[in-house]
Amino acid sequence: MGAKDLTKAEEQLMQALWKMQRAFIREIIDQMPEPKPVHSSVSTIMRVLETKGLVGYDAFGKSHRYYPLISREEYKRFQLMKLMGNYFDNSAQKLFSFFIDEQKIPEEDVKEINKMLLTLKDQQSGK
Repeated sequence: MGAKDLTKAEEQLMQALWKMQRAFIREIIDQMPEPKPVHSSVSTIMRVLETKGLVGYDAFGKSHRYYPLISREEYKRFQLMKLMGNYFDNSAQKLFSFFIDEQKIPEEDVKEINKMLLTLKDQQSGK
């Protein structure tokens, strides 16, 4: 998925498109924070996203209604795997240790993570 790395602007448009599912450029711009990008910039970025195979479109005359070809979940998974590979030697343990060392995990999240780990352990032991 290397060609599917997104620039900040591309990711911002994809986030809006994932929310809306299908949208014309004007609708995407309406979802953007101020200062809003100009129509031509959004149109150019959408063509780049189309070239990368991340969006498709339905043509209505000269207008295009865009839709994502990759889900937000797929992209999130790709980014997490890339982060783990680049910074944590592909180790979930090292990633988790980083958060523990930084003390960035709220107590309630720790409780939920413990439940998830127990469930995983039970599943792996066939219970």
